[in-house]
Order: sequence, then structure tokens, then C-alpha cells
Amino acid sequence: MNRNEKSNVVSDVTEMMEKSTAIFLTDYNGINVDDINDLRNQFRNEGVKYIVFKNTLFKRALEESGKYEKLADHLVGMTAFAFADENPVAPAKIIKKYFDKNKKLSLKACYIEGEYYDGSNLNTLASLPSKNDLVASIIGSINAPASGIVGAINAVMRDLVSVIDEVSKTKAA
Repeated sequence: MNRNEKSNVVSDVTEMMEKSTAIFLTDYNGINVDDINDLRNQFRNEGVKYIVFKNTLFKRALEESGKYEKLADHLVGMTAFAFADENPVAPAKIIKKYFDKNKKLSLKACYIEGEYYDGSNLNTLASLPSKNDLVASIIGSINAPASGIVGAINAVMRDLVSVIDEVSKTKAA
């Protein structure tokens, strides 16, 4: 790889870092090509870019961006990088699922929304709800009181109709 190609890779990585809400570093040692391709498809389906770069080029991109400095300590061995835009916890869920099944693809470290987490936090991160889940939960919570009010109003009207019906039966008799 010549100097221009390396420079292009560093600028591409820097651009991906700027656009991402989460960056995950994984150790993919011992994973076969078929599994890597399957993992890439899973990441792609969640809108996550899963890419392998040379550690030195990623380190240069870190220096250039001035962000995520703690990731530099984890650039040892076979490292792959996951960049998430829309759903910052999706990579954690995919990594945990694969790790639980195969005991490979461990999380080295990550940044989510500017917050650093080391690999020991994988279970916690994977259990976090996605943005869509949170939005659905909030909307459900907002709708619950409204549907409760509608139900209460209907109950009052039903009771009123019942009382009027009973009064009319009493007067008719």
C-alpha cells in the first residue's frame, strides 16, 4: 500500500468516526471467512459498517480526529471495527450473540455517544434497548394515560345509560 492509499484510508476512517454515534473494536482472531461474512451481513442489516483496517492506520486516524483516544490502547492483534450510525447498541447485541455461541469475537472496547466502555461491559451494553425500542416505550407510556381516560369516560357513560335504563324500567312498571 503506497503513501496515497494509506492517506486515503486514514481520511476515510476519520470521516466514518465523525459520522458514527458508536465505534466498537473487536478481536476477530480464530473466526473463519464464512462466519466473518455472516457477521458482516448481520452488521449491514442493522446499518453498521464492519471493517478491518491496519491498526497503525486506525491509530493515525484517531490522532487526526483528536477523539476516542482510549481506543489506541486496544490496537493490538487482529482488530476489526464496527461503526454504528442509527442504532448505537446494535453492534453490542451482534457481538454478544456471536460470542455466546462461539466464544470468539470479543469486544475490546467501544465509544457510544462519546462515552468510553471497555470489553468487560459487553453484557450491559447488549442489554440496552435500541433507540426504536425506547421511542416505542415512550409512545406507549404516553398513550397509556390517554387510553385510560377514554376507558374511564366510556365507563361513566355506560353506567349513566344503565342508570337511565333502570329508572325508565322502574317508571314503566
